[in-house]
Amino acid sequence: MKTCSRYESSTAARGFVTASLCAALTYGCVTGTPLQPPRDVPGAFEHGATSRGGQWPAQDWYRGFGSDELNKLVELAVANNSDLSAARERVAQADARARQAGAALLPSVSGNANANYLAGSTPKPPGQMGSGHELDWFAVLSASYEVDFWGRNRATAQAARLAARASGAERDTVALTLLGGVAEQYFQVLALRERIAIARANSEAVSKVLAAVQARFDAGVANPVDLASQKAAFAATRIVVSDLEQSEVEARAALALLLGRAPENFDVAGKSLDPLKEPAVAPGLPAELLTRRPDIAAAEANLQAANANLAAARAAMLPSLTLTASGGVQNPVLPGTINTISGAGPSGAVAANLTQVIFDHGKLRAQRDETLARERELLATYREAVLAALVDVEKALSALEHLKAVEEFQRVNVNESERAFEGARVRYERGSGDFLTLLELQRTLYAARDQFTQYKLARLHSLVALCKALGGGWSA
Repeated sequence: MKTCSRYESSTAARGFVTASLCAALTYGCVTGTPLQPPRDVPGAFEHGATSRGGQWPAQDWYRGFGSDELNKLVELAVANNSDLSAARERVAQADARARQAGAALLPSVSGNANANYLAGSTPKPPGQMGSGHELDWFAVLSASYEVDFWGRNRATAQAARLAARASGAERDTVALTLLGGVAEQYFQVLALRERIAIARANSEAVSKVLAAVQARFDAGVANPVDLASQKAAFAATRIVVSDLEQSEVEARAALALLLGRAPENFDVAGKSLDPLKEPAVAPGLPAELLTRRPDIAAAEANLQAANANLAAARAAMLPSLTLTASGGVQNPVLPGTINTISGAGPSGAVAANLTQVIFDHGKLRAQRDETLARERELLATYREAVLAALVDVEKALSALEHLKAVEEFQRVNVNESERAFEGARVRYERGSGDFLTLLELQRTLYAARDQFTQYKLARLHSLVALCKALGGGWSA
């Protein structure tokens, strides 16, 4: 009679599970309408016409500058830079979180074993004791599975995968920034060394003029004002040399930091910007930029992950159904309060659990609203990333355009300043030149040479900025 009662209970449980499945299928999947990222980009770059003959930068764009030393420095930075190493570990963490989230889509299986020894006694008349003992034990395997009708687990897993993709793009952004930083800092060191050489040459020239003024003064031809002015000019040149040398030390230390090493005993072999080449780099269509910038890819992946999180938050407001099953051997076979089947043997159990939150003071609704606001925030972030990318490209292209326009003027400025100074120096030494004119042309020549070095540095920095703005060879 009790056995029949057990069978009826099992039949009722199967009916409950069937009813739960039908109810779940009636509700269907919960999906949100994703916010679409904007695709309204201009048809062409405003300053792109100045870049004919170039192409999108390759992943090893830095090799286009033709410096073996720069290539080696970049390799060292990629291997040793702390920021890039930290970014790699963040990617590993994101991948692990994605695997964790994906595990919820499959059943979980666990094993369990237990032994329990029971013993007791009770008095029996006359003066006798009744005793008994029992060993209960079991060894079972259990499986549990949450039926994902509303897509909550799928959405959570998808969000984790997209977050891992965003983390990978952020790592690539760090790498691109690092490569650009190494190139810019290396060029800065070379430019400072070139400027130091110019300052020292200028100091030597000023020293020669000072010797000529001193000779004229000793001969009673020059006045004390001319001599004092030239001594002051010579002292100023030594100050400039000292300041530039300090800047060069600081630039080398900054470069060492990017390489992940201590600045002590660190040096580079390059002395001038002149051996460097200028790679031919040019953008294509602005729309292509959306798939070539890792920061844009990261922003888009984060936006898609936010939409998946919103779908999961909406699904969490609906009922959840969990199925469990277990099987193994135990003693007694069926322990129970009413009916117990003694002896060791196989056993099994199945169960279904349907849960619906009825009242939580608006907690789940607030979580949904939070994820919705987060999605809107990341949409704004994506739009800003697209605009910032377009601005970066236009600024780099505009800088190269304007620098190209003044290239000839820069060269003429240096050449004519050299001719004017040499002519004034010769005339002064022969006693027919004006000292103030010589002094002014001397300053003009140094300024022209120093400015030309900074002009070359600006061109190289603009090319690096353009390579970075165009994604540095990255593609989605």
